Amino acid sequence: MPSTDPRLARQGPKNPLHLLDIDHVHYYVGNAKQAAIFYAQSFGFDLAQVRDLATKNRSEASYLLTQGNIRLLLTTSLRPSSPIQKEVCRFGDGIKDIAFTVDDAHAAFELAVSRGAKIAYAPITEQDDRGSLTRAGIHTYGRVVHSFVSRRGEYALGQLREGGPFAPGFRRAPHAAINDYNARHPVGLRYIDHCVGNVQSGEMHTWADWYARILDFSLFRSFDDQDISTEFTALHSKVMASSDKRIKMPINEPAHGRHKSQILEFLEWHDMTAGVQHLALHTNNPVGTVAELRRRGVDFLSIPASYYEQIWQRASEGAWELRESPHEVQDTGLLIDADEDGYLLQIFTLPLQDRPTFFFEIIGRRGSRSFGKGNFKALFQSIEREQARRGNL
Repeated sequence: MPSTDPRLARQGPKNPLHLLDIDHVHYYVGNAKQAAIFYAQSFGFDLAQVRDLATKNRSEASYLLTQGNIRLLLTTSLRPSSPIQKEVCRFGDGIKDIAFTVDDAHAAFELAVSRGAKIAYAPITEQDDRGSLTRAGIHTYGRVVHSFVSRRGEYALGQLREGGPFAPGFRRAPHAAINDYNARHPVGLRYIDHCVGNVQSGEMHTWADWYARILDFSLFRSFDDQDISTEFTALHSKVMASSDKRIKMPINEPAHGRHKSQILEFLEWHDMTAGVQHLALHTNNPVGTVAELRRRGVDFLSIPASYYEQIWQRASEGAWELRESPHEVQDTGLLIDADEDGYLLQIFTLPLQDRPTFFFEIIGRRGSRSFGKGNFKALFQSIEREQARRGNL
């Protein structure tokens, strides 16, 4: 389908490390078929393409899920001794790779390595009569890899955004009734707004500097324990952004508090290894999107009624010009915050698997470029209630 991400029209300089897009987000999972059906039914992703035994792949099964300009690749190993299987056993289902589209994967990889990036894997080119795809990977924090992907022929980024083939060896997924259902009942997710990583205490500055030194990112926002804290828990965060500000990578670390923070809970259930905590998915219609997700059975963090008493007072004092009615916002459980550029609406799912190591944020922006600083306290109090329920506070 045509991309609906307005950021994609911008053209960047001819720089090997100019990142054209988030090519895809690659998950390692225990059962790719079942995970794909879960994300399709719960979040409205289409089962688009597959590479498995039927395509003569004897070692892995992968499903490509698409919605708007979001591409999630779910892979499971068919071999018990594979590195994928070992990672799933160690960390549970989770994100292994946030891949970036570039003009030339070889050149991007070589420049990143020359700047000190640690090699995850050397350039690999796959090709057939439809075109070619080249990819190469570098390590970032913890278990996470960034792949550089360059595409040619029918695999080019423009065709991919329009529903074209993902890579050699993939085929169209067999007809799935869930795709027909999603067409009739769209969720409306459009693109990845930001990707949030959790690192160990004292490592946030190191990895923020890494993104600046290796990938030409710069500091977009920062938050300390005075911004993100409650009576019991706190964290520090730096938001790093690509040179054209289209790709944003917040990095969180735990801060000292009376109880265990959500970051420390993540790390303890992730073998004390840094990783991706959540993806924020953008929608133009947050009320409609969240209403549809709730109807599909998605569970979100609950927000107390007292939050809305305070937020409507802030909205009145700040003369916020809102498109949505207070009833719509409160009925769907959305958080709302404003800055000098406008306002945003956001909401957070409960963990999407048994370990509390991954969730989605749904976000709609009405001009605001921030991250909901005014909601942090209410959000953290909700998270703390869930941590207590899990016995992890």
